[in-house]
Amino acid sequence: MKVSKGVIFAGYDCVKVENRALSLWITQSLGPRIIGLALKGRENIFAELPETTIDCPGRGVYHLRGGHRLWIAPEDPRYTYLPDNEPVLVRESEAGVKVVQPVDVQLGIQKSLTIYLEEEAGEVIVEHHLQNLNQDTVELAPWAITQLKPGGVAILPQASTPVDQFGVLPNRQITLWPYTEMNSPQISWGDRYIFVRANMNSGALKIGFPNTIGWLGYVLGDTLFVKTASFLPGESYFDMGSSSECYCNPLFLELETLGPRTWLKPGEITTHRETWKLYEQVDFSADEESAKNLIEKLKI
Repeated sequence: MKVSKGVIFAGYDCVKVENRALSLWITQSLGPRIIGLALKGRENIFAELPETTIDCPGRGVYHLRGGHRLWIAPEDPRYTYLPDNEPVLVRESEAGVKVVQPVDVQLGIQKSLTIYLEEEAGEVIVEHHLQNLNQDTVELAPWAITQLKPGGVAILPQASTPVDQFGVLPNRQITLWPYTEMNSPQISWGDRYIFVRANMNSGALKIGFPNTIGWLGYVLGDTLFVKTASFLPGESYFDMGSSSECYCNPLFLELETLGPRTWLKPGEITTHRETWKLYEQVDFSADEESAKNLIEKLKI
């Protein structure tokens, strides 16, 4: 793993972390954000959104920027959308790079990311940390959000095996947000996969579900991005039990994972881990058979 500081990427002062397979860029002047991810010789697969903002009531605006971010669930604009415009502390070790955000006085929660990159593989491990520096216990969950460039197709795997010996009990659950149209042409409802095409001209959609399989995928051109996070049976998740979510609008598509809802005592830290993989030269069309063949071929 090679770490280079003071690198300008997408207009931000960044730390560049790379191995023989891929590169990623972590912002230093704000964040914590992973603003870019690319296979060697290829373009950044993450969305770049320098002008896109949303309102944080009483605190100004939150700049989406693109890339990968850590939010706090449940979603509440007053707290979830708190601006992250301050410089972060970047610590390098043999194992990886840790990025620590200053504590927000109003919220009392400190965000940090730890990024691990092996020498050869096109794989990244990202640990998302929330530490409670309040004097009171708080209920929350880490929420890891990756913004990807439009023009591709998201693959959302669905449980297909029965959960009881007779096959009569339900085995899956889908959560929809109010602005999601059931008959949206961007959504294909398969038996084993839901596909979301990131080619919207207006509006937005969002789908959530308990992801017992664990991974989410996005194909852009001939590149496949896969992120994996553990689903913990028996734990409670926000958003009607959703551990994985997909949001899409004309500017970007998001793949999101959440940790279980946690009562975090003063001083305690909760950690949510994702594994990212990039595959190149994939052959894919948005149908069940093509997805099945691709997943089996890549052993995802």
